[in-house]
Amino acid sequence: MLLKENIPISYLFGQIKTQIFWLTIYSTSVYLMHTFLNFEDVSIPIAIPSILGTIISLLLAFRSNQAYDRWWEARILWGRIVNDSRSFARQVISFIDNSYDESDKSDMKKRMINRQIAWCHSLSQHLRGLNAHKAYKDYVSIEEANGLNNVDHVPLNLMDQHANDLRLLLRLGWINEYQQVKMDETLSKFSDSMGGCERIKNTVFPMTYSVYIHFLVILFVLILPFGLIEFFGVFQIPLVVAISSSFFLIEKMAIHLQDPFENKPSDTPTTAISKTIEKNLKELLKECMENSEIQNSNLPISNKSLAFYIL
Repeated sequence: MLLKENIPISYLFGQIKTQIFWLTIYSTSVYLMHTFLNFEDVSIPIAIPSILGTIISLLLAFRSNQAYDRWWEARILWGRIVNDSRSFARQVISFIDNSYDESDKSDMKKRMINRQIAWCHSLSQHLRGLNAHKAYKDYVSIEEANGLNNVDHVPLNLMDQHANDLRLLLRLGWINEYQQVKMDETLSKFSDSMGGCERIKNTVFPMTYSVYIHFLVILFVLILPFGLIEFFGVFQIPLVVAISSSFFLIEKMAIHLQDPFENKPSDTPTTAISKTIEKNLKELLKECMENSEIQNSNLPISNKSLAFYIL
């Protein structure tokens, strides 16, 4: 993904370097034929490529807008994942009461928050078609990791483990029914965001639309030198390359944006977002543990249980 504000020019034109090469060869060939092979009578009125270029511009603008909408929707969904992950960590920390002599509750908090971090990283890998099994190794227990080795949809199974822990928390009495419902609603939000990302990933942009636009761009490029050579002579070569390259760049941009989970620099920055979620959740967990230790050391033993109950 692109994390810099200034995109290198080499990257931009590297996407169409093949087109630029053939454009230069073609426009130069047209000039040579027009100058040395008596092709003076072969010319096209400038109005024809102008009209065709206007039509292509409208089509490319529409396609770019539709592609950007897909990219922006993916970014909105991952923004929701950020917010819901923070809310889920806050619910885990605040809903599960800590008692003075019960370390199991602290372990449960760590397990659920680390699993949420693993879910974000594995979802990022899953959407990009990469190996999602490598994403959770550092965040879940060995037993849980072994149970995920043979599953295809890692994020879905991690979410199911969240649901199992919620049932366990309710059965143990560590949370009440209302808290269990609220946390389950947060899990449903995760599922909705995951489903929205998968819908974007699996909904193919209409190929016929792409082919028709690409055909029109090629037609425009082929007739453009014949419309410019009468007025610009040899200078039509850089003009043809510059004008045609702009159309190819816009077309390439739309192709890249239409699928924001293809592991390309123009993707939705899911890896960076997942790392931000990881940092935020670990800070919340660390602060929770530090506060618990401070209160345990400052309060009389007889009052510690009451203090943690109130907190």
